[in-house]
Amino acid sequence: MTRTGLVLGAGGLLGSAWTTATLVALQDVLDRPLGELDLIVGTSAGSVLGAALRCGQTVDELLAHQQGTDPDELAPDLDGVVDLPDIRRIERETGNGLPPVPWPWIGSPALLASAVRNGRSLNPVVVASALMPLGRARLSSLVDMVTAMQTRVGVTEDGWIPGNPLWIAAVDYDSGRRVVFGRAGGPPATVGEAVLASCSIPGWFAPQTINGRRYVDGGIASTTSLRLLARPGAPELDEVIVLAPMASYEYDRPADPLAQLERKLRRLLTRWLDAEIEAVRAAGVRVRVLTPGPADLAAMGGNLMNPRRRERVLDTALATAPRAVATALGSSADDALQEGAA
Repeated sequence: MTRTGLVLGAGGLLGSAWTTATLVALQDVLDRPLGELDLIVGTSAGSVLGAALRCGQTVDELLAHQQGTDPDELAPDLDGVVDLPDIRRIERETGNGLPPVPWPWIGSPALLASAVRNGRSLNPVVVASALMPLGRARLSSLVDMVTAMQTRVGVTEDGWIPGNPLWIAAVDYDSGRRVVFGRAGGPPATVGEAVLASCSIPGWFAPQTINGRRYVDGGIASTTSLRLLARPGAPELDEVIVLAPMASYEYDRPADPLAQLERKLRRLLTRWLDAEIEAVRAAGVRVRVLTPGPADLAAMGGNLMNPRRRERVLDTALATAPRAVATALGSSADDALQEGAA
């Protein structure tokens, strides 16, 4: 059997909707459930979906949650344990598209001091995040969600998920170093804590404190964390499938100035992703990449945290993802797509 890894990138509320729809199409062409793949790497919004898959959630359940299905209908076997939070609650906790007014001081003086001591060894984007004002929003619903889902598969002695590895990327907000929860040598944490850390956007959400250390969104170091698979200690894989909501290889032509600015940033993030892809390919691993196309981008607009566009993004991606998956994965996926159309 082909040893396959799945990398789920950052992308906010709308990136999560796009990724969910793409997972639906991807599941149709793979030879086993996505949660059983040999490695799952999640960053920010991707960490939520990666944890859900490892906890036994099916893509149909993930889709139902995005569509607003009642939590008890989504997972009746969890009734009386912990209810899965409604998607609207998650939207409210994100600020309904805009961050709450942050605290009036910078996020991490310690990180700035670390940058002075370590010079060029730190990621400049991570260093810049230290200057963001300290965020005050909290995503407690994510911890509730992961806790509920994890009851299906149990908890290891260190609070993690049994079975094939789940890696969740975050950044230590005081040292500036990327950390990988769930990887050998990574800091101890529960899966819920790790997910919350990976989703804590600087300036928007409060850093997640775990065992006295503060952690923030892994997306500020890399929107996919793909390069981890080219470094020592990575599992041996034959191929990796990357879902990157914040990159694109085909673009729309938005009139909205905010969307235009987002597309410029997206092009830069795509170039950075290309460098990570080449590093992993140089290590002998086949890399298949899925990104939003023009129709998806038109649905997203310029603010990936805008909940008013989530359903539109989801519906658009459900239509575009089958062909995108067929293109990225080759003939076997194309055959499956044709069979489904028939």
